Amino acid sequence: MMPQRQAGSPLLSVLRAIMNEHQREPMLSSAASPFLRHIERCRNVTLPAGRIPLLHDGLSIGLVDPACLGWLAAPAEMGLLEIGDGHITLPDGQGLSQISHMLAEQERYVPFHEWFDVRSPDGTIIGQIDRALIPVFGVEASGVHMNGLVQKKTGLHLWVARRSPQKRLDPGKLDHLVAGGMSSGLTPEETLVKEAGEEASIPTALARQARHASTLHYAMTRPEGLRRDRLYCYDLMLPEDFVPQANDGEVESFHLMPVENVFQLVRDTDDFKFNVNLVLLDLFLRLGMFDKQDSLILAETLHG
Repeated sequence: MMPQRQAGSPLLSVLRAIMNEHQREPMLSSAASPFLRHIERCRNVTLPAGRIPLLHDGLSIGLVDPACLGWLAAPAEMGLLEIGDGHITLPDGQGLSQISHMLAEQERYVPFHEWFDVRSPDGTIIGQIDRALIPVFGVEASGVHMNGLVQKKTGLHLWVARRSPQKRLDPGKLDHLVAGGMSSGLTPEETLVKEAGEEASIPTALARQARHASTLHYAMTRPEGLRRDRLYCYDLMLPEDFVPQANDGEVESFHLMPVENVFQLVRDTDDFKFNVNLVLLDLFLRLGMFDKQDSLILAETLHG
């Protein structure tokens, strides 16, 4: 069942502004409007959303869940954090890793044991945090998603993965051929090559042929907390005879599907992992699968 939209949704306000600017009616056609729910789902929060700003050098680097404020007493006693009136200050970014270890030892959360860089607003790396704490501290995380495309005589096809039922997040959902978070010390391109080998056994030389297509941003609340994600989106044309092989246990199976079938799945179902829908919508726009008016509105909403 398609989720209901809230009348006061910030996204609907953006859409109204777009339509006022272009002075055209109606808004989205009935053929394109179902795609809007995926954008709404990934932008379901207006920041700061009652969260406590986490500051470093006077600049906000995160938004801490106030329900977890009690967790921070011990790090504050050690000088790793300063809890002020309406904000929390991180004196030294390198203290984030110590905080991550301390909270894991206290069994405040279940760690991934995978480290992500935390950056200042200008992109400078200030420290590292366990991946599982990212939604608790509301820091921005980056990841890569790759459309694995195959051009056949019958048309363009896309490799689709089904996530393992043992995955902590969104088990069993459909996914991209290659997708993953950007671990500490890696660039988007290095992450893509790493994930391509681990998730689909794509040789390094072939993975490096992928081309960056766009970068997407969103902020959303999920059961695990606040997600403020930056997605680097890539396209890779694969040989017809290439067959991906799962290499790390994170994928249950792979399926090669006509892109029109993928379009229908995104339109009519919620079978794909939540953020995969955004990357696929971006692909559909670049492939010209919407009419001009729908493309304009969806593109401005997706990238706005």
